[in-house]
Amino acid sequence: MAPTGSIRIETDERGRKRSIAPCMEPCAIEKGMRLIGGKWTGSIIYHLKDEPVRFNDLVRMLGGASKKIIDQRLKELESRGMVIRNVISERPVAVTYELTAFGRSALDILEQLRAWSESNAVTL
Repeated sequence: MAPTGSIRIETDERGRKRSIAPCMEPCAIEKGMRLIGGKWTGSIIYHLKDEPVRFNDLVRMLGGASKKIIDQRLKELESRGMVIRNVISERPVAVTYELTAFGRSALDILEQLRAWSESNAVTL
């Protein structure tokens, strides 16, 4: 999707449609989906909504996700400025994760997605 007004669709004499000046980079929706749409990413953000959560507690909350994938997603979210990693003790190492203000800004979208999914009985 391109910003409004920057893309035109023309129809030729045979009824075929073609884009005039299409957007060649990801649109805003695609960028947002790449940021929070990865497998387990939205769920991780959602589970961090109330308070900092320890890594192993997050693993238990997510159920079907492996520790490896949760660790990868948390690192991605941290590098994107959505999550803060806090080391709370050295021996044994204990770490909590919490949302930044930027991470919190995604909660409304995720809540709407949750409600939409429930109200439409979405199944996979």
